[in-house]
Amino acid sequence: MSTRPVAGPEIERLIQLLSKLPGLGPRSARRAALHLVQKKDQLLIPLAEAMGVAVDQVCVCSTCGTVDTSDPCTICTDPRRDASVIIVVEDVSDLWALERASALSAQYHVLNGTLSPLDGVGPDDLNISKLVERVSEGNVSEVILAVNATVEGQTTAHFITDQLARFDGVRVTRLAHGVPVGGELDYLDEGTLSQAMRARTNF
Repeated sequence: MSTRPVAGPEIERLIQLLSKLPGLGPRSARRAALHLVQKKDQLLIPLAEAMGVAVDQVCVCSTCGTVDTSDPCTICTDPRRDASVIIVVEDVSDLWALERASALSAQYHVLNGTLSPLDGVGPDDLNISKLVERVSEGNVSEVILAVNATVEGQTTAHFITDQLARFDGVRVTRLAHGVPVGGELDYLDEGTLSQAMRARTNF
């Protein structure tokens, strides 16, 4: 049973496009579209203008692979960052998450995914060769593999480690896995507890 349109084709098109965004289903998209249309001057027009600018100016950084309005990006051209440390992430959202944490002021490298033979994603489909090229220039002392603790993420991490093994003086590290800050042991899964116990540190 098809849903009858509740508005003109232009608004229906807006709803359809909004429903393709992460976290927005058809109902949420309709609510968002209605809010935008009702707040046309305050929201819809500024949003359309901002999106127009984004279409014209957003690009992918040729150095690290993130998205920005300049190439090289803001992060790569920041002189305050430690250029000898590269943090490798799966995608741009992971980069943004680490930046929100403000844990380390270093350079980044975005892989744009993980190795997944079942899905037909191989090394040539990821931004790995550019990472090896950056390390080969000789200015890097540490590569931090900040990939997700999934099978694909760990497979990718092992592959990158093998690719970087020939570079003397380059340390390859990974994020610690274990008990999260504020976490209660009773609510953690067995894998997390086991990893936390193996990676225990001095108090």
